[in-house]
Amino acid sequence: MQLRRVRIVGTGKYLPEQEVTDEELDRRLHVPAGWVSKATGVGVRHYASGAETSSFMGARAAEAALADAGLTFADIDCLVCTSGTKEQPLPSTAVFIQQAMGQQDSGVPAFDMDATCLSFLNGLDVISYMVDAGRYKRVMLVATEIASKGLNWSNKESAALFGDGAAAVIIERSPEGESSQIVHASLKTYSRGARFSEIAGGGTRLHASNYVAEQPEPYLFHMDGQAIFRMASRLLPAFIDDMLQATGNQMKDFQLVIPHQGSAMAMRLIRKKLGIEEDRFMDITRNHGNTIAASIPMGLHEAIKQQRIQRGDRVLMIGTAAGLSLGGLIFDY
Repeated sequence: MQLRRVRIVGTGKYLPEQEVTDEELDRRLHVPAGWVSKATGVGVRHYASGAETSSFMGARAAEAALADAGLTFADIDCLVCTSGTKEQPLPSTAVFIQQAMGQQDSGVPAFDMDATCLSFLNGLDVISYMVDAGRYKRVMLVATEIASKGLNWSNKESAALFGDGAAAVIIERSPEGESSQIVHASLKTYSRGARFSEIAGGGTRLHASNYVAEQPEPYLFHMDGQAIFRMASRLLPAFIDDMLQATGNQMKDFQLVIPHQGSAMAMRLIRKKLGIEEDRFMDITRNHGNTIAASIPMGLHEAIKQQRIQRGDRVLMIGTAAGLSLGGLIFDY
């Protein structure tokens, strides 16, 4: 186990104003009525538009988390953006979130951590050590994602799955006598699956200057959902078993499991493979879609607001990400 005396003191969420239903996407994708609902299990997802940039959404989620915690930005020592998409290649999105909060002269350190869909989980794992050690007193973690801008509409399944949005979580060191803590975390990457989920263009290998409007595919999102499903279904049970053995837990010990909201198929896989009861499984896919790294902190936010977890409850957060990576984190809320 890797105990860290860290607690969550506030959460916040922002969803763009534009709602996009399965029925609308059926028409846009020129598929039979009901196809999107059956393929994705979403229902409604949100798309950013107009002034709703990544930093705008992240700032609104951050402000909501501050209000939830009864804090102001002056109480924050560090701002970390834990997202799989970036507002622009340089500088980091965290810088623009700070600016969008009107804190451009604060001097509070702001930087990004990217592990695609597991960015928040990985960021929480890494930064919690710094909070526990006293390097930072209080840290704001923000996951803000705009997937809709990079969708390849000829890849119908993935295009229908994703949504936009942001979530923020504030952490601090747990006071003496309180049970809140991070118990254990694990991240494993199997780069055999690196090409299963990617945007190939935009970096130094396929620079943006090489973009050709007639051939945009390298600069759009590509996903081989079946390949990811096969690889994850093979690796996930042993991955979870290792986490349970490391902590002496059984699945029944968790008050709630909060997964990355990958797809309806992914939700079914996780529940079936791991034997998780429905009332202990946080599924927000139906009204969010796959919001990349924001999906886990959104699920956490909703779990707290719906009072599905209380202080002291043990919670498991799990997911997969491009890479192919598997991640999990056990904490006592």
